[in-house]
Formats: sequence, structure tokens, C-alpha cells
Amino acid sequence: MLWSVMMPFIREIELSEMECCAELIRNSFGTVAAEFGLTPQNCPSNGAFIDATRLKADWEKGARMFGLFCHGELAGFAQLVKKGADAFSLEKLAVHPAYRHRGYGAHLLSRVRTEAVNAGAAKLLVGIMEENSRLKAWYVGHGFRPTGTKRFEHLPFTVGFLEMDL
Repeated sequence: MLWSVMMPFIREIELSEMECCAELIRNSFGTVAAEFGLTPQNCPSNGAFIDATRLKADWEKGARMFGLFCHGELAGFAQLVKKGADAFSLEKLAVHPAYRHRGYGAHLLSRVRTEAVNAGAAKLLVGIMEENSRLKAWYVGHGFRPTGTKRFEHLPFTVGFLEMDL
């Protein structure tokens, strides 16, 4: 059906799609890495430098992964990780730069939120680069509230923590 191919949709990612997902995350996080001077040397764990092996390891630990597809292409990605009896973490939310500013990030967030609620979560957590004020404002605008910050010796930025009651 042509209509369904044209409309964006979200589905769970399969193990065989990890390389495609890693490429999308690199492209998405790469714009932020360039803006804030992140490199493989000063921030090797950043999504701008992720590979499929890391995603496969997350998968094997039980992470659920979701892809947003538009015109038959992977345009967005989000990962949901159980963090305790009643909390889940949203990780690696990414929208390819060519598909930004169309509400796709909000669609992915909504899907992940629904999945967390269905799994019995009371809170959805996220950690971000605190210095990225646009990203922080986006999360706050979608119902998250800041809960604190922390400097990690191995990171060249401050991590900001936010959460949303579900």
C-alpha cells in the first residue's frame, strides 16, 4: 500500500539491522560532536563514534530498540533500557539530520514512553550533555525535568540528568 510506505512508522529493530542503526546514530550524533569538539580521542563512548558491536552488546543485555522509518529508510532510532523495578532509561535517541524538525524525535519519545508504561515503569530517565542547551530545552518541553548534573573524569562535558514521571 503506497500510503503506508509514505507515512513514517516505528517498529522494533531486529538484530540484523545493527549496522544500519549504528550508521544513523553516528550521522545524528556527529553534528553535535562537531559543534562541541568531541572526538574519538576525547569522547570515544559518544554516539558519534558508535559501532554495531556496541549496539549488539546492548541488545544482548536486554535493551529494546526502535526505528522510525520514512520512505522506506531508517530516519530515527531510540533505545529503551530497564534501570530498576520502576524506571527505564531512554538512550541514543537519534534523528538523521536530513529528517530533523519534522516531529520524528517526539514520535520516537512517545513510543518509548508507551513501551515503558506498558512494562510497568513509573519513571523515564535520560542523560544528556548539559552544555547542549537546545537539547535540554527539547527534553524539558516534552515533559522531562532536570534532576542534577555530574562531571565524569573521562568525559569532556557535564552530564545532565532528567526524568519524566509516567
